[in-house]
Amino acid sequence: MTATAPRNAVILAAGFGLRLRPITDARPKPLVEVNGTPILHNALQHLEAMGVRKVTIVVGYRKDAIQYSCGRRFGTLDVDYVESDVFDKTGSAYSLWLARDALLSGDTYLLEGDVFFELDALRCLSLGDADNVAAVAPFSPAMEGSAVVLTNNGYIAEVRMKQTAANLTDGSPPLFKTMNLIRFSGEALGRTIVPHLNDIIRAGAIKSYVEELLSDLVRLKGLQIAAARCDSLKWYEIDNETDLRIAEAMFTTAREIAC
Repeated sequence: MTATAPRNAVILAAGFGLRLRPITDARPKPLVEVNGTPILHNALQHLEAMGVRKVTIVVGYRKDAIQYSCGRRFGTLDVDYVESDVFDKTGSAYSLWLARDALLSGDTYLLEGDVFFELDALRCLSLGDADNVAAVAPFSPAMEGSAVVLTNNGYIAEVRMKQTAANLTDGSPPLFKTMNLIRFSGEALGRTIVPHLNDIIRAGAIKSYVEELLSDLVRLKGLQIAAARCDSLKWYEIDNETDLRIAEAMFTTAREIAC
């Protein structure tokens, strides 16, 4: 069974991209190019191909550059912007909270603006009949950051922060890297996710990250999030110049990632 693809998307694109300096001195990280295609344009092209109609982009650092580059209309997409004036003092969960009105529009894709990926990664989020789905890939020794442990039937059982190769030990459950591509149902957003976002921001946790939100949703709220295994697909989270070079080698030409 294939679930209906969302018509809405939110992209978090407010951060500095400090580890990509000096490249990001002149441009925001979402506009850094992989073989001639900006990271953000790649995401928008793929969302358009999936039938998305409206995208809300949370902007902060060099917001004018993103707004100029993407405009109010990108292909067939209507593009709206939510501006963060405190992007240098807050985490990604705060940026997501700023877009809460867009999240209440119904089923929604949530993307972070530093992931370069192929279209099939979004297609995988609509396979099966789960309401909430996160794209994941096996956690390799070269990776670091958040990771998830899965249940036997393919749902996220636990979100673990700050994982490295040292956590890949014999006898431990397999780890999977979150790809920062998620599909949330309108029901979950309205009933659980946005209310919890409201709670943590009101409690002052403005430096929290989306990965911490996911952990809360699974551990505290019992939200069921299926894992879409993207083991064979090409994608890369670009945090520094080494990541950028790896992504350029992975996606050999701009033509290869065109929709």
